[in-house]
Amino acid sequence: MLLRALAAFLALPGMVAFVLPVWIGASSGRRAGYGVAASVLLCLGTVLLLWCVREFYVAGRGTLAPWDPPQHLVTSGPYRVSRNPMYLGVVLILAGWCALWSSRTLIIYTALFMIGFHLRVLLVEEPWARQRFGGGMGCLPGAGAAVDPVKQP
Repeated sequence: MLLRALAAFLALPGMVAFVLPVWIGASSGRRAGYGVAASVLLCLGTVLLLWCVREFYVAGRGTLAPWDPPQHLVTSGPYRVSRNPMYLGVVLILAGWCALWSSRTLIIYTALFMIGFHLRVLLVEEPWARQRFGGGMGCLPGAGAAVDPVKQP
C-alpha cells in the first residue's frame, strides 16, 4: 500500500503542485522574486500536504487517489480543523510559485485549480463521503455547511 500512496502522491499533487507550476514559472522568462514569501508558502503548503497524505495512509487506510480512496473517514491531524486541508496545502504551494515568479499564466492556473477543487468537493467528494461514511460526516468541522447551508433567522 505504501507504493500506491507514493504513486498517488507523485501522480496527483506532485504534478499539479510541483511539476506543472515549475514548468510554467521557469518557462515564463521572469526572474524569481519575493523569495522569502515564496519559501514560506511553499514550505507551509508542502508540510500540510505531506501531513494530509500521511493521515490518509495511516488513519484512513488508503491514498489521496480516487482509484484507492481511504477505507475509514479521516478526522485526525489537520482534518480535525478543516474538511479539506489537502487542497489548502496545494493552494499554498501554488501561491508560493505565484509569489516566486509573478507569472500571469501561473496565477490563472492557480485560480482554475481553486475553482476545480471547490467543484470537485461539492459535486464528487462530499456526496461520495456521505454515501460511504454516512453519519460519521457530522463530526467534521463545518459538516453540512458546504452542501446544506443553514438559514439564519
